[in-house]
Parts: sequence; structure tokens; C-alpha cells
Amino acid sequence: MVDLHAHTDCSDGKLSPQQLIDLAARLGLKALSITDHDSLEGYDMALPYAQPAGVELVCGIELSTKLWNRSIHILGYFFQQPPGETFRRHLACLQKARRERNGRLTERLRQLGLSIHLEDAEKLGRSQTGRPHFAQLLVNRGYVSSIREAFAVYLDESAPGYVERRDPSLDNVLRWIREAGGVSSWAHPGRAVREDERSARDLFEELGARGLDAVEVYHVDHTADEMAQFRSAAEILGLGISGGSDFHGAEKGRAQLGALNLPSSLLEELRAHSRRVHDPLRSPL
Repeated sequence: MVDLHAHTDCSDGKLSPQQLIDLAARLGLKALSITDHDSLEGYDMALPYAQPAGVELVCGIELSTKLWNRSIHILGYFFQQPPGETFRRHLACLQKARRERNGRLTERLRQLGLSIHLEDAEKLGRSQTGRPHFAQLLVNRGYVSSIREAFAVYLDESAPGYVERRDPSLDNVLRWIREAGGVSSWAHPGRAVREDERSARDLFEELGARGLDAVEVYHVDHTADEMAQFRSAAEILGLGISGGSDFHGAEKGRAQLGALNLPSSLLEELRAHSRRVHDPLRSPL
């Protein structure tokens, strides 16, 4: 069993990298990919614990971008080696933009009459602060009763407290991942497919033409019918297939690590697809 989409407290997850590895081992996961937002810190910190625990750790990341004026996420997987300094400099720029956006978000919430201070959100965010940490702060201060309510009332894209983030272009994100030796996968595409008049195949084909390598077919937000539809479309288009729980923590109501019971063959197929992407003349295994 494998899980190729999980987060640590180095972005918006609840568990430390070591705790996540320990949980993966207890659940019997053979492989795990840490895909923190805009950061490789969780992967770097987890690496010394993975092999002793018997868990193959796949280097991954999740990056935000815009598509048709809608925010989407792109996963990157690096099977040969972790990204080098050029890719990490891109991440440093993204983290700087995130901090700038957090400052604007704080001001917007204060304009709405909420007593919110950036340093309090940053204490919750630890290595990296984002909207989930502002949501938790709103819960802690009694302004809302839940994280879900915090987003609905203040933080979602349609809510009055939302502040636009200056995300990199899709073309740049796909290029960064490819140049760093990785493969890209569209994370939880069901959310965008449901809002678009075009078919999943048409959307996947458009992104594939721009350099997308794979699609996250298996995700807890997708229905069984959607997963079957997405897999068929990806196979027809020659795109790779990824999947994972999008685990953030063990809270009730949230996806649990390994929830989809994905087989090891999923990882092996994605790894083989990566070899074909980076060496098209190589015969598939």
C-alpha cells in the first residue's frame, strides 16, 4: 500500500515529519510521498527516519498556480534525486510571496473588525503559515466555531477576507518540475472538472499539451465514477496516474493516511512514466 499525497507541519499538516513516518510505518505503508506546499523541508527532515522504519520516502511537493482564473495545485515527484539549488531558489521566492500575502491577509481581516495579528498566525504555522493557520486562529479567538466556517465566512476565494496570492504561472511550475528532473501531476482535478463545461479528457488534453505529465486520479474528493473516468482519460492521452489521501492530520472528518488503499503498482507505474518522460527513447520496463 502506498500514499503519494501527504502533508507535515512544515506546511499545513498537523504531524511532524518524524510523526508522519511513524504513522506510515504503523499503517503498513510501503511508500509515502511528502508533498508539502512550496517546501521540501518536511521531506528533508523525514529522510533519516524513513529507511529505518521500512518506508520508502518519495520526494514530492505541491505548488499553487492559476488555470482559467482558478487556483489549482500541481504535484511534483522526484524519483532520481531531490531537486537542486535552482528549484529551491524558486521555492524561496514562493515563500517570500506567501509571507507578503499573509501580511495583506492580516490587514484585510483587521479591516473587517477582527483582532488578528500576523505573529499569532505564524506561531500556529511554524515553518510556513497559510490560510488554514489563520482559520485556526479565528476559531481560537471565538470568531467562528470551526475551520470550515472560517473559510466559508472569511477565507474562501468568494469570502470578504480573501486576498489574492501572486502564484507562478502554470507554464513556469511545469517547467520548474521538469527541469529539476521530476514529473508533474494535477492534484485533485475533480474540483475543477465539476466547475467546467468541458470534459475531463478535454481538460487533461489541454494541460498535457502545455507539459503536464500526470493526473491525480485517486483522491478522497473523487467519487468512484470520477476516478474511473479520470483514469480512462489519462490512459487514452498517455498521461501518468498518481493518487493519495491528501492527509493533513488525524482530525475526525478528514482523510486518513492510506485511506485509499492504493497498491504499490501505482508507484511503480508512475516511476516508469517518469523514466519515459525524461528519456523518451528508453523502452518501458
